Amino acid sequence: MRKILVVIDMQRDFIDGTLGTAEARAIVPAVIEKIKGYAPEDVFATRDTHGEDYLNTQEGHYLPVKHCIRGTAGWELDAEIAALIPKDHIFDKGTFGSTELAAAVKELAARESVELELIGLCTDICVVSNALLLKAWLPEVKISVDPACCAGVTPEKHVAALETLRSCQVQCG
Repeated sequence: MRKILVVIDMQRDFIDGTLGTAEARAIVPAVIEKIKGYAPEDVFATRDTHGEDYLNTQEGHYLPVKHCIRGTAGWELDAEIAALIPKDHIFDKGTFGSTELAAAVKELAARESVELELIGLCTDICVVSNALLLKAWLPEVKISVDPACCAGVTPEKHVAALETLRSCQVQCG
């Protein structure tokens, strides 16, 4: 059984930038340790990616805070985390869930038996979106989320997202 780790949006803007929180900053050491427990070839990541026109998008109308603009410091993954992930295993995504990531993982699962573990930011937006997308594409693959390596927009939304994940057969610590 090959165990795959998916690191969701551990980017500067979500950690200590425009949308950063104390909870996001607090999980960084645990995320780094979790990644170190996997072989580099078994670690994949997503990167929230927007253009300069972000405020003119649907998401920008609902969340009018410029963040993760391609090429900015806030768009970059935390440097220590980025150093642990192969560059060709990082998927830029313009929305909450990454179909490119799901396709890559589905291709792996077609060749060998896999389990998936997700960690990252934000539990209630992109972690839950990617977990449910992966569950839809790979309904028989065991998917888990490590709550200690995730943070939500608020602590309450983090807890609510974990309950949603459990309801959809995603294991949560």
